[in-house]
Amino acid sequence: MDRDREHRMGSRCHVGTRRRAICVEIFRQIPATAQGLRPTGVSGNQPMRTGRGSVMKIVVIGGSGLIGSKLVERLDAQGHEAVPASPKTGVNTLTGEGVADVLSGADTVVDVSNSPSLEGGAALEFFETSTRNLLAAAADAGAGHYVALSVVGSERLPDSGYLRAKVAQEKLIAASGLPYSLVHATQFFEFLQGIVDAATDGDTVHLAPVLIQPMAADDVAAAVAEVVTGVPTNGVVEVGGPEQFRLDELGRSVLAARQDPRSVVSDSGARYFGAALSERSLVPADGARIAGTRLDDWRMRATHGR
Repeated sequence: MDRDREHRMGSRCHVGTRRRAICVEIFRQIPATAQGLRPTGVSGNQPMRTGRGSVMKIVVIGGSGLIGSKLVERLDAQGHEAVPASPKTGVNTLTGEGVADVLSGADTVVDVSNSPSLEGGAALEFFETSTRNLLAAAADAGAGHYVALSVVGSERLPDSGYLRAKVAQEKLIAASGLPYSLVHATQFFEFLQGIVDAATDGDTVHLAPVLIQPMAADDVAAAVAEVVTGVPTNGVVEVGGPEQFRLDELGRSVLAARQDPRSVVSDSGARYFGAALSERSLVPADGARIAGTRLDDWRMRATHGR
């Protein structure tokens, strides 16, 4: 690698940090023309190699939540040092408390945290403040991969303040100069009840008859783990469930499964958390990674506590 390029890479790795050499070595594997994209001949499911071989310290922001706890368990089982970070563990990404300490020595930072509020202004403040703090600390720690979980269709639904906040988060990550990967997942089976509740007016649920392709939280965690232990994509990886439904029909199924007396009205003008929907707003594009758990199988497992 020529000296000028090594100097630029050293700058991106923040000269003076104790892990600069590791970060430069990661960049050394990546062709200059790719600007940080996956090294030639390395598949997305191969582990990144650092100074400690294939075993990595991976800090999971939001590691006490639904996806985070599953992700930590999965990464630990693979032999990595997975560190959960959340207010429960003394890490506050809004104030910065504990962030630098927990990220010290991290090879990879994974953000699967979520805003406590779905309201647009509050969500924007959360994601921008939290992400800026995390990116600065990740750069200082010399982390070689920054991964964040987002939502399929976020860029297609600007009417939703929450999804605009997620897009703002993604833009900060992409502009940071750190090697990164963004995982866009479809809606979780675990959140379908919330979708129905948000669309309820009295005893009636108004849902648009558009496509939706939900997936199990376990499969989301598996998909994020695969991306985390691969090389940075510097782009988006989409993941979705194995089945497509009409949103209104799925709503009826959710109510029937709970013997809920509410009725669903098929309403093409119904909003989805404030956003107008088109036919494919909520489904991934061709080429997305498809998970294996079907809705009926997930329901069976949930019923039996597995």
